Amino acid sequence: MTTPSDLALVPFVSVDHMMGLVHHIGIEQMLIDLAAEIEADFKRWELFDKTPRVASHSPVGVIELMPTSDGEMYGFKYVNGHPKNTREGLQTVTAFGLLADVNTGYPKLLTEMTILTALRTAAMSALAAKYLAPKGARTMAMIGNGAQSEFQCLAFKANCGIDTVRLYDVDPKATLKCATNLRGTGLTVVSCDSGESAMEGAEIITTCTADKQYATILTDNMVGSGVHINAIGGDCPGKTELAAPILHRSEIFVEYPPQTRVEGEIQQLDPDHPVTELWQVMTGAAEGRRDARQITLFDSVGFAIEDFSALRYVHRAIQATRFFTNLDMLADPDDPRDLFGMVARAAPGAVG
Repeated sequence: MTTPSDLALVPFVSVDHMMGLVHHIGIEQMLIDLAAEIEADFKRWELFDKTPRVASHSPVGVIELMPTSDGEMYGFKYVNGHPKNTREGLQTVTAFGLLADVNTGYPKLLTEMTILTALRTAAMSALAAKYLAPKGARTMAMIGNGAQSEFQCLAFKANCGIDTVRLYDVDPKATLKCATNLRGTGLTVVSCDSGESAMEGAEIITTCTADKQYATILTDNMVGSGVHINAIGGDCPGKTELAAPILHRSEIFVEYPPQTRVEGEIQQLDPDHPVTELWQVMTGAAEGRRDARQITLFDSVGFAIEDFSALRYVHRAIQATRFFTNLDMLADPDDPRDLFGMVARAAPGAVG
């Protein structure tokens, strides 16, 4: 039987816990599990509260809150994006998240989400490709070899059957880092000296760069027919990666249009440019890839439902494991109406 005292203890998953959980489950299995969890939630999309993330922008970055609820559980993520941080030895993106019971409002989980966001972003990319990429695709170009790149490569291997990745970054050290980390994973890894070289033979193109600026990572002449583009680097106003003509040649799929039109690649287009919501493809309400020559583009900015899926997955996954610590986060007076009395009795020398 659950008691009020039990409810006052909140499982907390630290960075060390999360790394332990990843190795306990296996990173590729976790990427498969997260993709399945997100897919299940996208198929019940209409049950969720939906709002664009709440963003606080500064000249050097952004801090965001990403909330949602399915009516039974509530979740939010705090996340930042500061591209200049790497020059200071810091992470570009850090995050933490919370899951709560709608019925009581009590938190059910507090967790790091820097690692978890990398995992869920990669799982989301691969899930979209399952519906949109050319059938039988085996080679992916990975443009931008920073903190996300290895997770992306492994997610596409685990969920889509990719067996070759072609890496390129403007910083050769980043490519070397990525190639080194992917040794022994079963992937064939090709390090390239240009974006054009990385595209050779690639049926899937993933762009993941960090600079907060209008950039042209892919020019129009780099993209031939029949490919799937997974554009995940453009994720805030004023930050894009693709030349606008590519967008006009592509069938564009998004998570949540009110957010993507502000933050994604499609901020370059007219506000009424047609896009397809990915959840509709998953439920069969809309078509995904229609033919072999079509260019499909997943304009991914990340959405709160994906984080909700990841939070709920971790909450289940840690049960009966050592990968969490109970935190005494919530006041638990004997009489719920006597919060002051609980504080008073905690004074040094107090009686009763």
